[in-house]
Amino acid sequence: MAKRKNIVIVGAGFGGLAAAQALAEAHADITVIDRRNFHLFQPLLYQVATAALSPADISAPIRSVLRRQANAHVMLDKVTGIDREKRVVLTEGRRAVPFDYLVLATGARHSYFGRDDWAPFAPGIKTLDDATRLRARILLAFERAELETDPAARRALLTFVVIGAGPTGVELAGSIAELARKSVTRDFRSIAPGDMTVVLIEAGPRILPSFRENLAQAAAQSLEEMGVTLRLAQPVTEVTAHTVTISGRVLPAATIIWAAGVKASAAGRWLGAETDRAGRVKVGPDFTTAGEPDIFVIGDTAACVDEGGKALPGVAPAAKQAGAWVGKLIAARLASTREPKPFRYRDKGAMATIGRKSAVVDLGRIRLTGGAGWLLWSAAHVWFLIGFRNRFSVATSWLWSYLTWERGARLITGQEIARARAPDIPIRQQDAA
Repeated sequence: MAKRKNIVIVGAGFGGLAAAQALAEAHADITVIDRRNFHLFQPLLYQVATAALSPADISAPIRSVLRRQANAHVMLDKVTGIDREKRVVLTEGRRAVPFDYLVLATGARHSYFGRDDWAPFAPGIKTLDDATRLRARILLAFERAELETDPAARRALLTFVVIGAGPTGVELAGSIAELARKSVTRDFRSIAPGDMTVVLIEAGPRILPSFRENLAQAAAQSLEEMGVTLRLAQPVTEVTAHTVTISGRVLPAATIIWAAGVKASAAGRWLGAETDRAGRVKVGPDFTTAGEPDIFVIGDTAACVDEGGKALPGVAPAAKQAGAWVGKLIAARLASTREPKPFRYRDKGAMATIGRKSAVVDLGRIRLTGGAGWLLWSAAHVWFLIGFRNRFSVATSWLWSYLTWERGARLITGQEIARARAPDIPIRQQDAA
């Protein structure tokens, strides 16, 4: 019997897991490396950040997901490089993991378009840690506003700014508006719904630029009805710890959130491969890099174009489809059978929710807004969660929140508690003039 091949998959996101599961019957040893021990359902991260869901609702241990796949092994470690000549993956734990086939599905991180100095003041959400830190920051703003006596400082504490009006920014703005005006204020004595300001800033002429214009307009109308202020065609020129500058105007705000851009992981540097402006590795139609037929790059890490020259979108369905296709391709090569047909992305549409009763859904011929869109959005997101427990937990949490307006995950934990006792928003009346 031929020696078993070693397949290494770096990253247990949508693409990485899909590749591993497509190789379930392969005569090979599969090693899945991730620096975290869980798979994360990123589309619902914003709901953790706004206290609608708990972290456990949208995550699942990688070992549990792959427990029935005998040829899969999970390694908790952080990849630091790749030795292409020796065919090994190097890790922070000083391991050299050999591979015959390598799949890189390392995702993306935030891009501040050359202004990385803004990152500490305007965090984004790509990980559970990001989401729980942002949740604490939002909830602390209310706690501190309850005790603040200076009008300008209090106004800044109750101002929430989201930069970037793609799906993540729109969903964040809508969820914060609901949290601020409906859920939280009922528990405070000195904060009224009208005290809050939620601002969504977009450098382009409209929100949701990847959606059809009529759907984007419907989403904008829903946001405005919820009390969100839209600042369109107004790029941000400066961000500090307590202010955002747009169109020459300085807006004091205690909570600033970045949802404007992403850049790829360090995979391109590890491979010494050609990358695009966002750092994504340029790959061919089979997701391989030039001269490396056994190294595949998928998901947000890859810059791939289809037959018509259109870039593959950086969304979960695209990553899952690419991962499944690459897994089938490797399995076919191992078994010396017919390879799958050339990859073709099946666009299943786009969705974005604006609140608990409104969403926009574009499925090609089917386009929905309002409550019907929200029901379909909810069903789709529950369905694609991993595991019955997560599906049941999320559905139950949403039902409870819908009926009562309560947010059950309003917890401030860890070091954030100490910060609540030491306000650091030095905004007084003279600063707001």
